[in-house]
Amino acid sequence: MNANGWQAFAAALSPGATMSDDGSDRCLQQWADKEVFSSNGHMDIESETDDGLCLVADYRNNTWGTMRTRWQFMVDGDKVSHFETGQA
Repeated sequence: MNANGWQAFAAALSPGATMSDDGSDRCLQQWADKEVFSSNGHMDIESETDDGLCLVADYRNNTWGTMRTRWQFMVDGDKVSHFETGQA
């Protein structure tokens, strides 16, 4: 995400990966395009737990500015199958 590389981001996801934002299911590709790649999204990790599967980070983009966010990742093999994000 920080390198603004859609291909690397997509390569980390399992086929059919899903996500939710503030408790609402979103289309992962549309969300990533809008909230990350077309708005210069950047994450500065503040803390991690669960071997890196749960993060608290300052997230910023050109649309919303900076906000403290939480991220939780579900992994299938070595790919992310689902992630949840929202304000922390």
